[in-house]
Amino acid sequence: MNKISEKNVTSFNDPLWQFQNSLKNLNGLSSLKLYNDDETSKILENSRFSLTPYYMSLIKKWDKTDPVFQQCIPQLEETEFSGLNDPLDEEGSTAVPGIIHRYPDRVVALLTNRCAMYCRHCNRRRFWNRSEADTSRSDMDIMLKYINENSQLREVIISGGDPLVISADNLEYFLNRLNKISHIEVIRIGSRLPVTLPMAITNELCKMLNKYRPLWLNTQFNHPNEITPESAGACDRLLMAGIPVSNQSVLLKGINDDVYIMKMLLTGLEKIMVRPYYIFHCEDIKGAGHFRTKLDTGIKIIEKLRGNIGGLCIPTYCIDTPGSGGKIPLNPDYILALDQNKILLKNYCNKIFEYKL
Repeated sequence: MNKISEKNVTSFNDPLWQFQNSLKNLNGLSSLKLYNDDETSKILENSRFSLTPYYMSLIKKWDKTDPVFQQCIPQLEETEFSGLNDPLDEEGSTAVPGIIHRYPDRVVALLTNRCAMYCRHCNRRRFWNRSEADTSRSDMDIMLKYINENSQLREVIISGGDPLVISADNLEYFLNRLNKISHIEVIRIGSRLPVTLPMAITNELCKMLNKYRPLWLNTQFNHPNEITPESAGACDRLLMAGIPVSNQSVLLKGINDDVYIMKMLLTGLEKIMVRPYYIFHCEDIKGAGHFRTKLDTGIKIIEKLRGNIGGLCIPTYCIDTPGSGGKIPLNPDYILALDQNKILLKNYCNKIFEYKL
């Protein structure tokens, strides 16, 4: 390898370089002629855009047939504003600014509205009409005060935006004070950085996170093309630091609503020791309706996966309902009949079994 290529590789693997060279508007894609001027203006009027060089490098074909392209490049369909701004009614469950309290024993803490890459199917698109900003320490203190005063809470899920884009000092400020609240037993972080900017998952970051275990990290791989040596390495650094990594996919039309693609994704995640946790049905988000599938699409995928891949690979397919409704699993029907003495069951091969109770 010559010196120039070594320098280029070094720059590409530098998270700061990735942030500094991210596309922030569609002008950087003008040579591709994806839209005319009127379409560009219409798309960006109610949109936010950021794309890291790394995630852009995963695009194999610059059109709607590419699963990475669809997740990161704005489309005209986003200007069809059917759907809801806040499909989970998170605003209605906001206890204090930055704290969403939907469940009795846990809350979501929002530390930023920024992301390294803005997923076009994001269920918090309502934040896109606000300036990019991180939560101040004084506002963190208000959030921590609420958590401290509600002793029924045992778990805090740190989210955003992507909480791993904020400074390590500010993240540790929040984690350190959270760790001192006696009734908080578990911390979770939701981040797509292992997928969109894996070089930002540094050994230093992992070492810091390790101090606040039990700490879990949930990420979002949606397609096997996102499983790369770089993203696998980011997950491995977290795992080696004692931080379990789970995956929460979103079922997306034209991206992963296919049994073969989903099988490749889930077995690929198992191979890099990332646990498939949830597949979420895409919510009725304003500007993201073109990603939604029928409910039975996900049910049929789970049905065809069951028995054909190991149980460790199979996530729970669910709908996340508004407010305190919570997550409702959607499963194939395996129980055909039930009485006091026996149950009639159908297995993954559609064979019928009678099981005595």
